[in-house]
Amino acid sequence: MKRKVLIVDDEKNTREGLRLVLQDRALEIRLAADGEEALQVVRAEPVDLVLADLKMPRLNGLQLLQRVKQESPETAVIIITGHGTIASARDALKQGAYDYLTKPVDIDELAMLVDRVMIEKNLRDENRSMREALDRTFGFESIIGRSAPMQQIFQQVRQAAPTRATVLIEGESGTGKELIARAVHQHSDRRTHPFVPVNCGALAPTLLESELFGHERGAFTHAVRQKPGRFELADSGTLFLDEISETSLDFQVKLLRVLETGRFERVGGAEMLHANVRILAATNKDLEARVAAGRFREDLFYRLNVIRIVLPPLRERVEDIPLLAEAFLKEFCQAHRKRLGRITPAAMAMLQRQRWPGNVRQLRNVLESAVVMSTDQDSELGPAQLPAVIRQEAENGETAAAAPEVRIRIGTCVRDAERELIRATLAQTGGNRAKTARLLGVGRKTLYRKLDEYQIQ
Repeated sequence: MKRKVLIVDDEKNTREGLRLVLQDRALEIRLAADGEEALQVVRAEPVDLVLADLKMPRLNGLQLLQRVKQESPETAVIIITGHGTIASARDALKQGAYDYLTKPVDIDELAMLVDRVMIEKNLRDENRSMREALDRTFGFESIIGRSAPMQQIFQQVRQAAPTRATVLIEGESGTGKELIARAVHQHSDRRTHPFVPVNCGALAPTLLESELFGHERGAFTHAVRQKPGRFELADSGTLFLDEISETSLDFQVKLLRVLETGRFERVGGAEMLHANVRILAATNKDLEARVAAGRFREDLFYRLNVIRIVLPPLRERVEDIPLLAEAFLKEFCQAHRKRLGRITPAAMAMLQRQRWPGNVRQLRNVLESAVVMSTDQDSELGPAQLPAVIRQEAENGETAAAAPEVRIRIGTCVRDAERELIRATLAQTGGNRAKTARLLGVGRKTLYRKLDEYQIQ
């Protein structure tokens, strides 16, 4: 697909001359007689580069530059100016122009600039494609995961991000709710503005109100100066309310009003302020249960629950553990100057057998502990480097997994009970006969004989 260049000049001979210079460069050339006509072209189709004269009727080069940057931020703009208006051209650079050329235009300089723009755009597109491919394979932004549940989460983020809708992110502690919120922000049109997180559960109700809405001088003891709140700091950006379930009912009323009207007052103030803020909220609690118990306002719940993203716990995406563990190993080896080359299969199997109540955060902490406690003689991370509690839990988990609950009715004959016990244990070990014999406390020959006797495959 050819790159598109739009040449804008009110003099026809200049337009045609520039077109002739560029016509052999495998580019698709568009022409416009003034800024207004050029703006219509930019709105109608993607344009990679705009070459615009500074002085034009209706909409001059600087005005066109400003409008193009609003309508199509990725479009590069080169301003063409006479010697008498070089100062204005330099102002254009401050406003986002890629570069400027002076009249009469040097053909070689023009060709060099155009080539540079196209090379940079090709590299940018290649990087974007590579990043998207990596996201599809390994994760999304800084969130690692190629399991089906995480791929579904990534797709939800992609769909939710460009909208203005409020997003409610649910998940157990340590599943990465703030990472998801940041991904939503980074893929939205607010990404160039602040992302402001607030941990609602860490602040008392009165402090939370002051933190979010700000306060005036003298509003309360120690309020010695006016302080803007997080809503003001997040203007035009995103406000992330973590642990929203821990807020008081009184505060929820005030938050609901801001969400509905976009207006609020500082604590101790009378001036009504406007909040151009997108709200993302997160909780590790069941908000619907809290609504039913009268501990969370139903109207606020529905106001927050426009788009709902539910993060799976780590135990439900075990296939992501190797990716996460290897990434953490590399990170902490660099941070702590260790030389552990890999995680051994035995250690990885031990990690995958964990229940991980603390989820990804707990796995991360375990890997950092293992790296820090390794010695200079360790070339790989094995079971011995893992914390003792992890090794013990893995052993306990194996014992528990090896002895699952088998329901046998009273009155069942010994032969049938034995058959069911062998079948259940064999299923639990994935068909590993040696492990099955060890867990049942019998020899392999005995197990093989029983398998033949009961015709168990």
